[in-house]
Amino acid sequence: MDETVAEYIRRTVLKIPKDELKMMLQKWGFLSEAQLQTLNFHQIKDNISQEVVQLCEENSADIKQAAVLDIIYNHIYQNKRMWSVYQMKKSGEELEYFDITDFKKKFKRRLRSALKNVTITFKEYEDNAIWIRVAWGTPHKKPNQYKPSYVVYHSQTPYVFISSSVLKSTLPLLCQALIVASNYHDIREMELRSHSLNSLKDIVFKRYSQNFQTCSPKPLQGGNGEPENADTRIVEENRSEKERIHRLNQRAFGSGPQPKLEFAQYRLETMFKSDPKMDVLDKKEPFRCLVKFSSPHLLESLKSLAPAGMADAPLSPLLTCIPHKARNYFKIREKGGLYPESFVSP
Repeated sequence: MDETVAEYIRRTVLKIPKDELKMMLQKWGFLSEAQLQTLNFHQIKDNISQEVVQLCEENSADIKQAAVLDIIYNHIYQNKRMWSVYQMKKSGEELEYFDITDFKKKFKRRLRSALKNVTITFKEYEDNAIWIRVAWGTPHKKPNQYKPSYVVYHSQTPYVFISSSVLKSTLPLLCQALIVASNYHDIREMELRSHSLNSLKDIVFKRYSQNFQTCSPKPLQGGNGEPENADTRIVEENRSEKERIHRLNQRAFGSGPQPKLEFAQYRLETMFKSDPKMDVLDKKEPFRCLVKFSSPHLLESLKSLAPAGMADAPLSPLLTCIPHKARNYFKIREKGGLYPESFVSP
C-alpha cells in the first residue's frame, strides 16, 4: 500500500469520533468482520488508527477505498461542509431513463479529458442520492486528497448540491461533467448556501411547507366596551398586538421549524415613483441591485424580527419569499414602486 494512502486512511480514522469508529468501519465494509474483531477500540485513537492502517495493508487498500471511507464520514457529518445549490436545465421537457452506470462513465470521461490527475469516487445511498468525491491534481502533481470537492446529485431531478474545494478553477470542470453525465444542457447556481444539506433539500424539493402572504391583513378589531382604566387598555392592546404578530408570522412562515439557510441572494429590479411636477427622474429606467442575506439561521432570524419589535408585521414579501423564490434563481422584479406590492419572476 502506498504511503500517501496509508497516511490518508490514518488521518480519516483520527477525524471520526471514537464511539462511532466501529460503526463507520462496518459501514465502510472494506475490512472483514473478523479483522474488525481484532481491533481494540478501548485504546487511544492514534493506536487504533495505526492498527486500521495495518489491516488495510493486508487488504492492499488503494486511494479509492480510502475515499469511500471519507465519503461515509462526510455523509454522516455533512454539516461540517458549506453546500451550494445548482439547478440544471434541459432543452426540452422529455424525461429519460436514468442509468447510473452510464452516468458514472460519462462523468469520469468528461472530467479526465480535461484533467488527468484527478481521483473520482462514487457512493450511492437509499434516497436516490449519488455522492461524488473529486480530489484535484494538476498536470504535474497528484490529486490533493485533503481538499476534495463533494457533489450530491439526486437522479431524476435537476438539482445538484456542491461543496467545492478551495480551488475555484475546478468548479467549471465539475459543472461541465455534471451536465454531460446527466444529459442536461445548462447549469446555474441558485445563490443558496448552508451547512445544512437537508435544509437545502427541503427547500428545493418542496418538502418545506411555507405560507405566502398575498395581502396585508387588517389588524384585530377591539371590543365595543371601554376599559376601566388606561393600564387595562395598554395590557389589552399589547396582548392583541402580540396575537396579531403571531398570526401574521404563522401565515408568512408556517407553524413548523424553518430550514437552516445561511446565505441567500437575489437580483431586485424596481421602478421608482415620483411626482411628475418634481421631475426627479429624467429617464424611466428601473433601479437594479443585488440583495444578499446571511445569518447562522437566516429564516429563523427573519421570523423573529416582528416578535422582537425590530420590524413591522407583516414582513415585506422581499423577506418572506426567499425559500419560494429560490426555485426561480431569486430573480425578482418588483411592480408598482419602491415599496413592494407584488412580484413576478421574469
